Amino acid sequence: MAASSTIPPEISVVVPVFDEEGNVADLAREIARAFAGQSYEMIFVDDASRDGTLAALRALKAEMPALRVLTHQKNAGQSRALRTGAEAARGQILVTLDGDGQNDPADAPALVERLKAGGRALGLVGGMRLKRRDTWSKRIGSKIGNGVRRRLLRDDAIDTGCGLKAMWLGAYLRFPYFDHMHRFLPALAKREGLKTDFVEVRHRPRASGQSKYTNWRRLKASLGDLAGVVWLLGRARLPGVTEER
Repeated sequence: MAASSTIPPEISVVVPVFDEEGNVADLAREIARAFAGQSYEMIFVDDASRDGTLAALRALKAEMPALRVLTHQKNAGQSRALRTGAEAARGQILVTLDGDGQNDPADAPALVERLKAGGRALGLVGGMRLKRRDTWSKRIGSKIGNGVRRRLLRDDAIDTGCGLKAMWLGAYLRFPYFDHMHRFLPALAKREGLKTDFVEVRHRPRASGQSKYTNWRRLKASLGDLAGVVWLLGRARLPGVTEER
């Protein structure tokens, strides 16, 4: 059930997209089917696409009252697009998934239910792609990267690169923003003293378009990012229970 303009939804599904003209219509319809009967909105953030992504999304608005479309004037990356969508979100629960269609929206409600069952102490539920439908080189690169990240950050995440996640919106907005932060959300949740949990999800081959990442680009960005996140974790100071007296 799409939320009305006056009643806030419970769930905000945020999808960052860049040059995904061939994927957005099917993905939006899958999200609508996955959350049918629930109070939700979906926010697609077009990160200055160069193809017909924006036109394809605008054409869906008459069909889907739950759909909101935000646009960036300049390409700012996946993390900034997620932040833009989260800052505009009206729901208590934030669901994120990649715009390439490789995450199956049908898995998202299970993550939402796990999050609600865990209460506010559970800050994030992430998907685990145990059967990756990517190239051999991409799978190996991710396996190595996940292993190094897990050893340095101790975030307990087997697959932090999975775009499908459910979080309390208020918790997400407490996380410090930096470019590429979407790869470190479990560590940032633990930095805030929140628990994390993970659920096995499906992973599908890309049906249209091409990946915006390569192993070399990921490695180049990740080295500096890891050092920065290690510093952030070391600078965290938690106040314990806060009371008004």
